[in-house]
Formats: sequence, structure tokens, C-alpha cells
Amino acid sequence: MRAGEPESALAERFSWLKLGKSPTVKQLEGFAKATRTPFGFFFLERPPVESVPIPDFRTIGSELLERPSPDLLDTIYLCQQRQDWYRQNALVLGEQPLDFIASASVASDVAATAARIRRAIGFELSARIEAPTFIDALRMMIVASDAAGILVMVSGVVGNNTHRSLDLDEFRGFALSDKYAPLVFINGSDSKSGQMFTLAHELAHLWLGESGISDVTPASRFRPQAKGAGVERWCNAVAAEVLVPLDEFRSAYDRRAVVQAEMRRLSKLFKVSTLVVLRRMLDAGGLTRAAFEAAFEAEILRLRAELARQRAAGGGGDYYATTGVRVSERFARAVLASTWEGRSTFTEAFRLLGCRNVKTLEALGDRLGMGEYIRGGAV
Repeated sequence: MRAGEPESALAERFSWLKLGKSPTVKQLEGFAKATRTPFGFFFLERPPVESVPIPDFRTIGSELLERPSPDLLDTIYLCQQRQDWYRQNALVLGEQPLDFIASASVASDVAATAARIRRAIGFELSARIEAPTFIDALRMMIVASDAAGILVMVSGVVGNNTHRSLDLDEFRGFALSDKYAPLVFINGSDSKSGQMFTLAHELAHLWLGESGISDVTPASRFRPQAKGAGVERWCNAVAAEVLVPLDEFRSAYDRRAVVQAEMRRLSKLFKVSTLVVLRRMLDAGGLTRAAFEAAFEAEILRLRAELARQRAAGGGGDYYATTGVRVSERFARAVLASTWEGRSTFTEAFRLLGCRNVKTLEALGDRLGMGEYIRGGAV
């Protein structure tokens, strides 16, 4: 059920269900909202079978593959709407297609492809190493991808609805490939270092020209016969090489050191997850498969506990700063420019950016450095 709660609980909230009565339109609208169901579904002869509208590369055998949550579906639909708008806007403005989209295949050399990705987004390893913190490194990578023409959206909720949190166990991110409006969505419920790996993985998908949803980690293992296993294996390898080139890792790696201490040191050095470091230790021949899997599982448990503590600490953050991250600064600037130039309506801007009034749009423009442009009357 779309609601994600038992029918008995819904019956308590909606008395007409328990009494077997037909609801009024207002009652049905309330029920649709509570169950996250499109209002029109109630007038169909039979319920539609909803499936993920893009290739699904998530773990084979997961129950979530059989019934995607409304939160996941609505997030994909929203991103597709934003992508469609941006593509049309790019065509109107006469922008050129991005030549790196679909420029590789799973037969392409992993190291060479990773190097091309780093060059294309202008974010070499040296820049990330010099970043003060993990948050800075992730932010730098997002900004670099944005500058290269990729819409990167990071959020832990559906749209701007803080009551609809995205489940990290369901998915970590997805890519929507397009030569004019390539889009990467990252589940913001993950750690910053986890988000960085997801971004690198989804960039690899764009280089293949493949849309898809993923729940991979650096240790993901794929059944040879599983659909998309080759694609995900290749994207994982490219992501690891983008973040931590194996040659540089071997030069920095001290195999004589205690694994946990060396894992933390290299994580801070390369500004990547300890999980990525463990994977590179395996790739470099410093760990056996059994030692790697034991260390990885222990680290997963530690990171989950740490992430839970961070979430409990809370903190809503700056609305305008988080909006830029949630919808992509490149996308937000394009919508604001189109609106003030009269090519898009304010109603459309509110819908695409999740804003409620013109004052909020103006404040967002100020944060994005567009205040003078907007108030200068660029119409």
C-alpha cells in the first residue's frame, strides 16, 4: 500500500472506511493526501501497477524492487519534470549538447574513463586533498559537476516536504541521462562521504549514457546473471578510481600499519569514506577478501551508529542554502532567469523550485548572486 501503514490504522483515522460508507469528495481528497495517492487513481477500474520509471540497478532480491515507495517514485517524477524543463530551456537558448554524455561503454578502460571524468568536471585529486573537510570536498565536487553542465540535486526529503524523508535502505541515488540536461540525484540521508561515492558512481552512469537508480556501496557484489550487473560493476570501479586513483593510493598506503588506523588516515587524506579506502586496500592487494569483508561489515555498523547520532542532533539549516543544493544551483539560476525574462511564469517557478511567493524567489536569487540581475529588471 502507498500509505506505508496498515489498513487498520487508516480505518481509525478515516471513520467512513470502518463504517463502510462512501466518502465525500473532501474526505477522499484527505485520504489521497494521507496515503500519498494521486486523486485520480480512485476512479480507475483497477489500481495501476507502479514501477520505477527508469532502469533499476538496485540489489536483486530486495522487496523494495517489487513495490517502490511513493517517496522514491515522487522524487523521480519531480526530477524528470525538472529535467524536461531544463532541456527545453537549453534548446530555446541554443545551448550545445554535452559531448561527454554516452562517450564511454562498459568495455572502456576504467582508469582512463575516470581520468576523463575528473578532467571534464575540472576536479582533480589535488583539489580534493586540499579541501579542509569532507563537507568542503563534497561541495567542491558538486560545484565542479554543476559548472560542467550536470544538474546535481541532493536531498533527504521529497521535494521540500520535511515530513517525507527518503529511505537510505531503498536507494542512494539515480542518474537521468540527457545530452542537454544530465541530472544526478543523491539521497541526502547518507553521510557526506557516502554521497561523494554516489555522485562519482552516477557520473559514471552519465558517461555510459545510462539512466538508472542505484543502492551501491564500494563493497557491492553483483550476481553475474543479474540484469545490469556488468554496468554496476563497471560504474563502481570507475567511481573508486575517480575518487582514489589506484596508483596514488598505492604510493600513500602503508601496508605495515594497523588496518583501522591506516583506514582513517587515508580517509582523511583523500577526503573519501573509510569504506572506499577499505575497497582500495583490497584492490591494492593489502587485504584478503575475507579480511576486507569483515572490516567492511564492522565499519558499516560504526558508520550507521554515527549517522544516527548526527541525525538526532538535528538542525534544519539555512533554507536558501539547502534549496540551492536540493534543486541544483545551475537549475535554480536557469529558472529564475527564465522567470524574470518573462519566458516562464511565476507559478511554474514556484512549482519547480518549491517556493511559495515572489519574495522567496528574490531572496533565493540574492543567495545565488542574481539579486542585481533580478532587481535590474532583466525582462
